[in-house]
Amino acid sequence: MWSDNETLRDLVNFSHVAEIAAERIIGAKGEPISLGISGDWGVGKSSMMKLLRTSLGAREDVDIRFVEFNAWLYQSYDDARAALMETITATVVEQAVEKKDTLSATARKRAASLFSRVKKLRLLGIAGSALFDYVTQGQVTPWVAGGMAAMGGLFDGDVTGDDLKKVKELAVEGVKKGEEFLDEKKSEEKVETNTAETETPRKAIQAFRDDLEATLAELNITLVVLIDDLDRCLPKTAIATLEAMRLFLFLKHTAFVIAADEGMIRQAVRTHFEDVALNDDLVTNYFDKLIQLPIRVPPLGTHEVRAYLMMLFIDDEASLDAGQKEAIRIAVCQRLGETWKGGRVDKAFVSGLVPNCPSGLLNRLALAERIAPTLTTSPNVRGNPRLIKRFLNTLSMRTSMSRIQKVTVDEEVLVKLLLFERCGDKDAYAEMLRAVNESEDGHAEFLADMEARSRGDETKPPLEKPWNDAFHANWLSLDPALAGRDLRGALYVGRESHPIIARADELSSDALEVLEMLMRMNSSSSTVDAEVARLTNPEIGRLTDKILSKAKQETAWGTPTILNAMQSLAGASPGAEASVVAFLSEVPSNQIKAGIVPRLSQTDWGRRVLTGFLARGDLTTQTRKAIAAAGKTN
Repeated sequence: MWSDNETLRDLVNFSHVAEIAAERIIGAKGEPISLGISGDWGVGKSSMMKLLRTSLGAREDVDIRFVEFNAWLYQSYDDARAALMETITATVVEQAVEKKDTLSATARKRAASLFSRVKKLRLLGIAGSALFDYVTQGQVTPWVAGGMAAMGGLFDGDVTGDDLKKVKELAVEGVKKGEEFLDEKKSEEKVETNTAETETPRKAIQAFRDDLEATLAELNITLVVLIDDLDRCLPKTAIATLEAMRLFLFLKHTAFVIAADEGMIRQAVRTHFEDVALNDDLVTNYFDKLIQLPIRVPPLGTHEVRAYLMMLFIDDEASLDAGQKEAIRIAVCQRLGETWKGGRVDKAFVSGLVPNCPSGLLNRLALAERIAPTLTTSPNVRGNPRLIKRFLNTLSMRTSMSRIQKVTVDEEVLVKLLLFERCGDKDAYAEMLRAVNESEDGHAEFLADMEARSRGDETKPPLEKPWNDAFHANWLSLDPALAGRDLRGALYVGRESHPIIARADELSSDALEVLEMLMRMNSSSSTVDAEVARLTNPEIGRLTDKILSKAKQETAWGTPTILNAMQSLAGASPGAEASVVAFLSEVPSNQIKAGIVPRLSQTDWGRRVLTGFLARGDLTTQTRKAIAAAGKTN
């Protein structure tokens, strides 16, 4: 099994992208910078973030401290804005403690005040909506200005129980006063209060920013904040985190790196501001104001997908030690950097890196070579690394299931079926399942002509929808061909994603016994006719469906043995008779042989079928004469 988590091991030569991002952060020389690592779900944004951290951590020319923040972990448990503030502050204070002997007294005092300021800003959040929603013309309303005196201790000392009580009381009072304020006309009265007593939230926030920036400067460190999984968050949490970032953005000695699916963030912005008409330009502007340097994770092409698959198989090879695997990884990444001038990462190249390459690994490398184009171009995968891992993990699970259940299955068959299941048309896949379930030998015979056509046999009928699109045509041409194989075992070990419809699921025990008798009929039998007649009409109908499904495999209608079962069923039920007549009426003229005429001419329904045959202009002369002769006799 392959881990679905982010990794520090670069398997597809993405380290150069991380290096470019690292150079931009170092090149900022302490000036504020924000980077956005964007890409669809599962393309490797978190892994890119780790590669970036590794690259920055290896630099010796600058002192970097990292803050990793995952907003998704705080969702529903804590306020994301306050949590981000506390996480950043904790890192800065920790550095100040480590370097306290080299800091000035002012710097130590400033650093010590950071936590108190964060706690008080968080405390403001208790009454925030009540306190600061009633703002007009950019001014705090009179009742808020008066109440600021009660919160004087919230910005220059430890938070006490009295402080908390006062804030809560002010929140309640604030709502009342706010309602009164809205009912009145705008007052021109201005309340003059002491500056210290009326410190506004804006001033408190600015003081926090000033102290943080000054502390970072004296510590002589660059704070790199890595924010991941933002696109997993609900819109409220995502926007709260972005808004909290604004508190720290454009502070010197800081760099913010955000990993998120840009499309998800744009949708979060729209959802958050649902009452405001936002066009695409406004949404773009909102995002662009936060992100100075967007970096998109490159999509994987066929070269990268092939290399990725092969490296996953290399990592899973027990005969290779960690040193050998790392040497192969480095060589593969170097080779990927040369694909633009014709270099290839293929079976020959990778196996050449493995002394005495085991046969099992050779087979898996060949498998990677075959399926890489499909996994790259399929709309359901598109080279997505996480989906590729899940594909291989599902394959591994089914291989283990076959071993534990002692079901003999070729791994290449499992791979081909899994490709179809994950990437193919659902109706086409269901058609194949039905064919296998209804077949006595587990064969999907209807695939035979299509597989031959996809391999260049122009004598076979052209492919029709959906089989004629790029994916299905390519899938049909993949080895091994499946038409002549018993697929029941392969479908059995993959039954977690689709039902195995056995005959016992649809038929009673009596009906099953009759079905066995019908399948063994080599001639007409009154005994079998009597057993069929004992069944209910619904069961006869289900038996008819199964027999006609088997009859579809016939290509010459003279006296095939299946005709005995069809005649027995048609004689037992009007519904079965109608189904058999409809089936035979659709048999192509070139498959109808003269030998069928005596059998059908014995019953009324059979003679109706023959009359229909005779009306065809393309019926063979021999068959036409046989029908005419039978008509004279009857």
